[in-house]
Amino acid sequence: MNKKVNVIGLGLAGAEATYQLSKRGILVDAYEMKPTKFSPAHESENFAEIVCSNSFKSADLGTASGCLKAEMKELDCFILKIAEQTSVPAGSALAVDRNKFSELVTKELSNLSGVTIHREEITSLDLSVPTIVATGPLTSDGLAKELKNVLGSDNLHFYDASSPIIDSETLDRSKTFTAGRYGKGESDYINCPMEKEEYYNFVDALASAERVELHQFEKKEIFEGCMPVEIMASRGRDTLRFGTLRPVGLQNDDGTRPFAVVQLRKESNTDSLYNIVGFQTNLKFSEQKRVFSMIPALKNADFIKYGVMHRNSYINAPRHLNQDFSVKGIDNLYIAGQLSGVEGYMESTASGLIAGIFLANKILGKTLAFLPKTTIIGAIANYLVSADEKGFQPMNANFGILPELDVKIKDKSLKKKAYTERAIESIKKYKETNNGV
Repeated sequence: MNKKVNVIGLGLAGAEATYQLSKRGILVDAYEMKPTKFSPAHESENFAEIVCSNSFKSADLGTASGCLKAEMKELDCFILKIAEQTSVPAGSALAVDRNKFSELVTKELSNLSGVTIHREEITSLDLSVPTIVATGPLTSDGLAKELKNVLGSDNLHFYDASSPIIDSETLDRSKTFTAGRYGKGESDYINCPMEKEEYYNFVDALASAERVELHQFEKKEIFEGCMPVEIMASRGRDTLRFGTLRPVGLQNDDGTRPFAVVQLRKESNTDSLYNIVGFQTNLKFSEQKRVFSMIPALKNADFIKYGVMHRNSYINAPRHLNQDFSVKGIDNLYIAGQLSGVEGYMESTASGLIAGIFLANKILGKTLAFLPKTTIIGAIANYLVSADEKGFQPMNANFGILPELDVKIKDKSLKKKAYTERAIESIKKYKETNNGV
């Protein structure tokens, strides 16, 4: 082949995309700005540097992250193979020796046929050449400015201030009511009322809960942009009751006004995912589970995604992306990794895998169907393109984004297993009908 592709950024997504392109005979110019320039969080010259946890989450097939890995293995995932070769004991989780992992990714990628590595920063895009941008949550200022020009200045976010997302099936519905404030509009919100003692116990726990330590470069940008719910709680015990948890315009089913109300709003077009309105938070995940479960209706709720506040460049995916991670209306441009709106190591890798596979097949003159929504990979891609543009939040692997099973299964563990079995069967059928992909 004499067709070339540019891959910008050699983190997890970019490395995976490069492998998938090379495997299919496509020439790749791969660009990594290290060591010419480092982001505030990176220090190694190697590719796919892991700067946070060394865990790629559970490999158990009864979990969404385990299901995702099984799907990726079916699609010959390069990063997953390297992770397994450099794994360290971590129970049911797949964890890696971070140094050995990035060293091996760098070695293998540098030796791939048809791949030329360039150690330089890219600040402008040449879209006469098919290009995958996978520069991650700390995309350099120069390239971020270029993406703003290409996509529009209001379509690139620089920090992620997300509320927790819960599985609506796990709510205690006896402690909720549906209604819009002052009876306006449809009953779009699930309201979770709190009595006086419940509210004050909750606020006291919230104000004193343990928080994540931010990097110095994150602090100013994040806290100027959005105030965490725990900071508001620490400013006075009634602050939230006159703000995010205000009960005005709402009534219990018996006609009385609640002392305080936590509202839940749909996260997608399905009825399964709801976010806790106004609960942007910097609490540790374990603290979110402990404190937010003090809300009566959420006592036994399953948290699909915890709230986060950190530096995270990402685009408005529903406005701009197709399910193959190509950009709508712009030929030759694909966006993968966290920049695309996925969240998590394996999710980022999966986006690079899909972008690489689909772009390679397009260059080879082959048309692929999108991955089925019954797979975690397909469901994440579908979420990115179908979520509400307004207030879009990045998404990770979870069973809540999958279509419901054909049969009702009450047992949670059996239900999760059924989701995984269906997903693996779906990915195998997909391979059969798309010439092995």
